[in-house]
Amino acid sequence: MVGSGGGSSRTGPPPAMIDRRVTELYRAAFSRLSKENSLKILSFQLGPHLTAVAIFLIVTVLVFSLRHFAFRALHKWSSASATPVDDMVFRALRVPSLVWCILIGIYSALASAQLPSEARLVILSVVNVLLVLSVTAAVASLSRATLGYSLRKNNLAIHATGLSLTVVTVVIWTVGSLVLLSGLGVSITPILTALGVGGLAVALALQDTLSNFFAGLHLLMDEPIRVGDFVKLESGQEGYVEDIGWRTTRIRMLPNNIVIIPNNKITQSVLTNYYLPDPRMALLIPISVSYEADPDHVERVLAEEAIKAIGQLPGLLAEPAPFVRFIPGFGTSSLDFTLICQVREFTDQFLVQHELRKHIFRRFKAEHIEIPYPQHTVHLRKDPE
Repeated sequence: MVGSGGGSSRTGPPPAMIDRRVTELYRAAFSRLSKENSLKILSFQLGPHLTAVAIFLIVTVLVFSLRHFAFRALHKWSSASATPVDDMVFRALRVPSLVWCILIGIYSALASAQLPSEARLVILSVVNVLLVLSVTAAVASLSRATLGYSLRKNNLAIHATGLSLTVVTVVIWTVGSLVLLSGLGVSITPILTALGVGGLAVALALQDTLSNFFAGLHLLMDEPIRVGDFVKLESGQEGYVEDIGWRTTRIRMLPNNIVIIPNNKITQSVLTNYYLPDPRMALLIPISVSYEADPDHVERVLAEEAIKAIGQLPGLLAEPAPFVRFIPGFGTSSLDFTLICQVREFTDQFLVQHELRKHIFRRFKAEHIEIPYPQHTVHLRKDPE
């Protein structure tokens, strides 16, 4: 710029331009500082949590892999084993083991997760609850299966009924619930006191249910009937005992229908158990012949046919040997005999009677032994005139 006096002088940029440049420099520096601080804060917050998630995934996948190989080995071993116990273990642990794998992963990740103490305690409480519930479920399922198998196999005094297995399951779950409450810091004494006070009201409201329950315990301990026995009630129902439950007993009749009877009705009724003292029973077949027949001949023929059928008819026993008795004796139009033989169980009598009657009928025809028709002799008397 040339001044009015002919000399020259240099001047800086305008003040507005300088202010604008300073403002831009401040903005750039503040933006760079804000981004660096945000990254530091974000890395500080997400770093431990990402590590905990990574530990959870790695440990869980590793434990799941170990579970997979262990169950493959158990399945291969159970296929080669003759006893079903290993299959019971496989079925009992299959679902709870999934929960255990996840719980192990969560517990391993908690060590590296920077959580508040309250949150850590809540997660540990949830882990403990799930662990106790899953272990209780596995023990209850395995105990129920193995106990039922042992009772059926060894024919012990207590039979594998629905009631006995239910009692075992309830006891295990009760113990598991007490352990769970104790682990959560809950005092059990007030709960037991409340249950004792409320038990009277529950007992009054559930009189019939409790009556059936204790009647089922009586049937289980006293054993007037057992699962598999053939019984006949005074009401006329008869069949095989399928199960004795905590409230009812199920009886499968010969037409393959199920009769469901309350336990207290069974304990109060008169019943016949065809399996006590043992399933073997005597079969009495009445035979009638003409008065023209020789009783000794008839007795010999009947005994020969019964002995000949041993080994041919399923259910007919050789010991004690079949025999014949002249009972009831003299009928109105026939000589009445009774053939007595032993059958293996109640339902075997039907086939044995069916076949023996056919054999006896053919033998009577060959021996010319007459089976008389019912007849009456009528004497006519003429009144005197």
